[in-house]
Amino acid sequence: MALGGTIASSLASAEARGITPSLGVANLLASIPAIETVAEVDGVDFRRMPSGDLTFVDLVELAGRIDEALHAGAHGVVVIQGTDTLEETAFALELLVRTTGTVVVTGAMRSPNEVGHDGPANVLAAVRVAAAPRSAHVGCVVVMNDEIHAARFARKTHSTSPATFRSPSAGPLGWCVEGRVRWTSSVRPLADVGRPVVARLAAVAILRLALGDDARLIESLARLDYAGAVIEGFGAGHAPARVVDALETLAQSVPVVLASRTGAGEVLSATYGYPGGEIDLLHRGLVSSGALDALKARVALTLALAAHDNRRDALDAFARVVASVTHE
Repeated sequence: MALGGTIASSLASAEARGITPSLGVANLLASIPAIETVAEVDGVDFRRMPSGDLTFVDLVELAGRIDEALHAGAHGVVVIQGTDTLEETAFALELLVRTTGTVVVTGAMRSPNEVGHDGPANVLAAVRVAAAPRSAHVGCVVVMNDEIHAARFARKTHSTSPATFRSPSAGPLGWCVEGRVRWTSSVRPLADVGRPVVARLAAVAILRLALGDDARLIESLARLDYAGAVIEGFGAGHAPARVVDALETLAQSVPVVLASRTGAGEVLSATYGYPGGEIDLLHRGLVSSGALDALKARVALTLALAAHDNRRDALDAFARVVASVTHE
């Protein structure tokens, strides 16, 4: 299922100022003749846009289409999209798709106009992973640069490198070599976040704390009608003492998740007790993201809020997802 992105982008004309998503999935599959030796593949042009234009509504609909395809007998589904939001799409699909089968998300860092275009190789590797017997039990994965990453840990770590996708907290699940899929580890299924109601999908903010911050941006979130917030704290989940009252006030009105701006490791829960330390912030009503980075915590909170009609149930669902990431 193709959504557009760099992998489907080309120059519209010699006078064009830049590339745009203009190629359909048939064009891409036609450029990979070896794919026919791996699996029988049906191409679907689901969307054709830069990945930054995707919304949660698109992802809920995409997950539904994937469930339909798997239920109808497909062994796996490969989702092709732009890499800008690929890690968020992959994690959302891991939470949303519940039919047994393989879901692989891939893309490209170089367009078809560039030397060394990586799109065909990534798609071929993604199809190989989707067709592999063991893949049906590993959840949603990201396949890029011949590496296989669990959606819950995968991150885009470089703006241009073909090796941009990494799993800083856990490492890859495996890789592809000489046409074979190799596995070194696995992950257990995530807890069920619930079935989101599209009409209840609402905006959740992300706010990164920085040296010298005051409380003005935090205070503004309550006035902007956000349904929740994810705070990227320092280190293992810390904030300046001068903003903790504002964070507590915000947490009284909407769910506030505490994540780490480092993007790897876990938010602590029982180490630092000073004002603004994680013990203090959790005591004030913030909720830990555990080993989820802020982008994925926002995905999980958004879907949990849309799946449940009250805050307690939504936060319980969110907490179950957080616990299941590391098998607590």
